[in-house]
Amino acid sequence: MISRRIIRIKVLQILYAYFTSPDKSINNTEKELFFSLQKTYDLYHYLLALPAEVVKYAESRIELRKNKHFPTEEDLNPNTRFVDNRLIAQLRENEELNKYLEKSKFTWVNEPDLIRKLYNELVEQDFFKLYMVSPDNSYAADCKLVDDFYGGIVLMSEDLESYMEEQSIYWNDDLDFVISMVLKTLKKFKETSSSSVVLLPMFKDHEDEQFTKDLYRKTILNHEDNYKIVQQHTMNWDVERIAFVDILILEMAITEFLYFPSIPTKVSLNEYIELSKYYSTEKSRNFINGILDKTLKDLKQEDKIRKAGRGLVGE
Repeated sequence: MISRRIIRIKVLQILYAYFTSPDKSINNTEKELFFSLQKTYDLYHYLLALPAEVVKYAESRIELRKNKHFPTEEDLNPNTRFVDNRLIAQLRENEELNKYLEKSKFTWVNEPDLIRKLYNELVEQDFFKLYMVSPDNSYAADCKLVDDFYGGIVLMSEDLESYMEEQSIYWNDDLDFVISMVLKTLKKFKETSSSSVVLLPMFKDHEDEQFTKDLYRKTILNHEDNYKIVQQHTMNWDVERIAFVDILILEMAITEFLYFPSIPTKVSLNEYIELSKYYSTEKSRNFINGILDKTLKDLKQEDKIRKAGRGLVGE
């Protein structure tokens, strides 16, 4: 499922587009926000299907070697540990994944060069070589190989990164987050799992979906008031020279402080400081950290923070 951190990142991106473009339709840009999140969910399924495509390529190589004019003993009796990987077989047969891929028309079949490169990178890895000769022919070993494939190959592949950038502008910053979703999904599979294993939903629950809408709309609707708060706490700075993305991060954090009673201020503070690590310079990160800390203290002193819920009253 798409985490709230990814939601905050997507909201930040669409807010930036909203405020820097002539189109000031909240409805239209909100549709783009949810389209962006849908693309992230598409990528989740697309990457879940990737190991199976690499296995298909490995199978084709085995068949080619068997059909050589003068096959060797190794050609005729190949090591099939990888192509027999039980977790990958479960992914290939998963009903929900196949249904989603069929409906969305996502397929790796037209990317043979990329699949070949990923396979070649995989077979050169020490973890793969050890897997292929290990006496531990267990389901757990199969699972570890798939984990290593995502962490050591998919996450590090420049070719895959370039391909994703070409396919969708919405995927530029998604790889780390989506792979974490994939790895979380793989933990749902057991050796006895059937083809009906349920994948992660797009949102954890309706509350997360509503959080997306509310964060986006409330940041826009309270822009003027929140910008004034930013100005008050940056009196020693030339606000005009502060990067606009930094101002948006501050405004989103202030929006959560003031208008999301169920979210602890500590959570919001930590999340936006973390967000600044992706979209701000090191100097800006320190600036955002300091401004948010001071702003939060002042808002609490002015009794403007109203939190409600278990463990939050009087926060």
